Amino acid sequence: MKKLFAMILAGTLAAGTLSACGSTAVVAVPQPETSAPPASEPTTPAPQTGESAGEGAVKTGLYLGTDLSSSKPAADGEDGLAQANINLVAVTISEDGVIDECVIDAVQSKVNFDAAGAITTDLSAPVSSKNELGDAYGMKKASSIGKEWNEQVQALADYVEGKTLDEIRGIAVTEDGKAGEADLASSVTISIAGYLDAIEEAAANATYLGAMAGDTLYLTSTTSLADSKDASAEGDGLAQAYTTAAAITMNGDTITSCAIDAVQANVNFDTAGAITTDLTAPVLTKNQLGDDYGMKKASSIGKEWYEQAAAFGAYVAGKTPDEVAGLAVTEEGKAGDADLAASVTISIGDFQALVAKAGT
Repeated sequence: MKKLFAMILAGTLAAGTLSACGSTAVVAVPQPETSAPPASEPTTPAPQTGESAGEGAVKTGLYLGTDLSSSKPAADGEDGLAQANINLVAVTISEDGVIDECVIDAVQSKVNFDAAGAITTDLSAPVSSKNELGDAYGMKKASSIGKEWNEQVQALADYVEGKTLDEIRGIAVTEDGKAGEADLASSVTISIAGYLDAIEEAAANATYLGAMAGDTLYLTSTTSLADSKDASAEGDGLAQAYTTAAAITMNGDTITSCAIDAVQANVNFDTAGAITTDLTAPVLTKNQLGDDYGMKKASSIGKEWYEQAAAFGAYVAGKTPDEVAGLAVTEEGKAGDADLAASVTISIGDFQALVAKAGT
């Protein structure tokens, strides 16, 4: 499967910029034990498929929350920093509001630029999520309980499974956002308040897509910095972290549901190294933007990005990751299968890469 993912990812990088995302992966520098970014207010959600799907059916939900507040301008001889902290949560949830499964991850992307607005970061370097980094993230050394970031969010995810949303809202939290319940605090010392909010947001986004109780839930992502550019006389520079994520459920080797979303986290800066973006403004995902994303006007099938991502998710349900990897693709990276091409005209390489990561 790892070899399969490498092959797909290589094709993705050659596919072109209309893809849902770019390459995987950077080495993120550990930050203090802080909370998840605040939730962005959703506008237009992805299409729903119904309010009930039979006994044992669960909804699949995905949430991406982005915070740019750690960014800073170039000053005092030091490079500026455009940092996007993107927190990812996937859940499956029953009709009566009980969390069946939960997965938490995060991407911490960093782009440095100098006092002249020139980018000094290697934009081709991979950007890994914190779960992908594992022990390499480096929190364990500073942790009072000797637990790495991925271990702590796994403990939080395990803790909320089997609980209702009301029970999750009732979890005690200290003034600094940390766990106020002794049994949870013994395994999670990072701030949890933002993650609890993100879990609730993922649940609010959840819909019936074919998953059943007991299916295995995966949360996968890819991130690219490739569209970033220097500031110049023609305009501001851009640091863009383009993250695409999927919540995928599987029964054995068969995909039972797939929800996809993406966010373009943009920080602009000028030729004096000053940041020109409002870092407090909400950063909406493509699903949250809905029709406001503006792809429909240019689409040959009159479909917006969120509609095409949902169509791809519906198409791969019932297939294995190997079958998704084997989907016909044109030289431009688009769907070569007529049935899929009828509803998805954007490049699909990144979507395939998300599926290939599931179960690896």
